[in-house]
Amino acid sequence: MRNKITVVGAGNVGANCAVWAAKKELGDIVLVDVAEGVPQGKGLDLAQAGPVEGYDVSITGANDYGPTAGSDVVIITAGFPRKPGMSRDDLLLANYEVVKTATEQTVAASPNAIIIVVTNPLDAMAQVAHMVSKFPKNRVIGMAGVLDSARFRTFIAQELNVSVENVTAVVMGGHGDTMVPLVRLSNVAGIPLTELIPEARLAEIVSRTANGGAEIVKYLKTGSAYYAPSASAVEMAESILRDKKKVLPCAAYLEGEYGINGLFVGVPCKLGANGIEKVYELKLTDSETAALHKSAAAVKELVDVIKAKMAA
Repeated sequence: MRNKITVVGAGNVGANCAVWAAKKELGDIVLVDVAEGVPQGKGLDLAQAGPVEGYDVSITGANDYGPTAGSDVVIITAGFPRKPGMSRDDLLLANYEVVKTATEQTVAASPNAIIIVVTNPLDAMAQVAHMVSKFPKNRVIGMAGVLDSARFRTFIAQELNVSVENVTAVVMGGHGDTMVPLVRLSNVAGIPLTELIPEARLAEIVSRTANGGAEIVKYLKTGSAYYAPSASAVEMAESILRDKKKVLPCAAYLEGEYGINGLFVGVPCKLGANGIEKVYELKLTDSETAALHKSAAAVKELVDVIKAKMAA
């Protein structure tokens, strides 16, 4: 029996999640969106690319969650995009309602699914999905670190004119300006970054990574990034559906790891058939720990606003 993947939201991120998942033949795909005709049209268009690209999966578009029943993985991308000058925090309450509804519908249709959250502000939205679904913590995961690490790796490869495949980068913390790129643990084919790039230049690359989403928003003017975010979510889905057990940086619900409790924060995780199968607790320096805790505090501020909203 084939795997089944639901993508909630048929906008740029969601539609491209469906593209990457179809090309990898991860399973049959259901694209759900409230806009009438949009998921059906995009689903049909994507299905018709199958004979050309050589993938053979069923792709269905729907405006309700009936066709999603029994999904193995649900990727939530629905929400309002960030506009120029808008922080991720501005999106908080608007996207809270979107993710809450999507999670409720997902749980009703696919009670055994693993949820991957892409909607911003990412860490807080993962927390919403966890609170609303009441799923165990291993089955609700936020997509942030894969994207942030990919951006860091891209900028390093461009700086050194080397293959991105040789670059290993570690990024932890919340998804946004407070993320923590760990230069000390990042390398090119095993060669430490500190031996390849001067400290001042490295600091500039770290800053560009932290503001990677905003840079793209500034260029696009009417939207935000979608190719890399969707590819990142599908890499996570692939590791789960194929039980690859890749070690990827993900927003995970921490219960004491790194001295953080009750929050979704980006950390290295092993992703397999059970979702998050292990959280790796690295030995951080004092300054790295302080940066991670500062990042977690920024996440907590958003979560406290959401909890107040839920209690009201």
